[in-house]
Amino acid sequence: MEVRATARGVRVSPQKARRIVNVVRGKMADEALTILKFMPSPTARIVARVVKSAAANAENNFHMSPSDITIARAFVDEGLRMKRMRFKGRGRVSPILKRLSHITIVVEEK
Repeated sequence: MEVRATARGVRVSPQKARRIVNVVRGKMADEALTILKFMPSPTARIVARVVKSAAANAENNFHMSPSDITIARAFVDEGLRMKRMRFKGRGRVSPILKRLSHITIVVEEK
């Protein structure tokens, strides 16, 4: 049985979030949380929140044992791009793309 949790519209670029998610893919949930706890990136806290949510969904809704929960799949998709402008010299403008991410964690019982 696969259980998922998703954080949509997270204000971090997908490229930066994928670096964090790739570290915890395939690990046990409690092991992944300890790894994320000691990562210096602020994105690690967001990913940890999604892992906790997926583990809680599995435990409460599907009565899975918390010690046997494994991260089966973890991926980051692109969300919206907020378009902003940076004003330059001589009246010129260049675009800024502020990217958002959708972080999905799928857990299963080992």
